[in-house]
Amino acid sequence: MSRLILFLGSMIGSTLAFVFVVVALVAGVTGLWPLLGAAIAGYAASWPIALLVARRMR
Repeated sequence: MSRLILFLGSMIGSTLAFVFVVVALVAGVTGLWPLLGAAIAGYAASWPIALLVARRMR
């Protein structure tokens, strides 16, 4: 199950990081650090989601 969580976390993490950065850009955020913060927030938010999806798949 841990490999499934790691795989899903990486896939969902990259997707959510991209979505958070796009939302930040549409909101008018500019600058390196706010955009990196949005990407990190999206990646961090993906792990609980990956855990829930892996539990449902199991």
